[in-house]
Amino acid sequence: MDIERLVEQVAAGLGYELVDLEMSPKGRLIRVFIDIERGINVDDCAAVSNQLSRVFEVENVDYDRLEVSSPGLDRPLKKMADFERFAGSDIQLRLLMPVGNQRNFIGTLGGVVDDKVLLNTEKGEFSFPFDEIEKARLVPRF
Repeated sequence: MDIERLVEQVAAGLGYELVDLEMSPKGRLIRVFIDIERGINVDDCAAVSNQLSRVFEVENVDYDRLEVSSPGLDRPLKKMADFERFAGSDIQLRLLMPVGNQRNFIGTLGGVVDDKVLLNTEKGEFSFPFDEIEKARLVPRF
């Protein structure tokens, strides 16, 4: 059974987006990050946690602890849709392989064109293939 697909179905059924799912090596801890356009509050986390607990019991998912929370201000960008949605935001990204001796970049997200993520930095505009991005996250502005 694919736990990520199961969690995504439950979250979507309740009107939330599954942002990320982390599991400890033996699956004893399941950490779920959800989001919704208006933002996440404690009641949202409780609703998803309660529903997941029931579904996990029915599906015989063995775990010790379930944590449900918001992705935070430095939300990770995992899907192509995330890079489109947050165009104009400041992000930090890390590439799988260096480009010009550099793997880490910070700049303003320019969106997505032809499966490539556009990033405007102090050194100019870069275009990175989506599948070459190891991880990316928003950089909050205060």
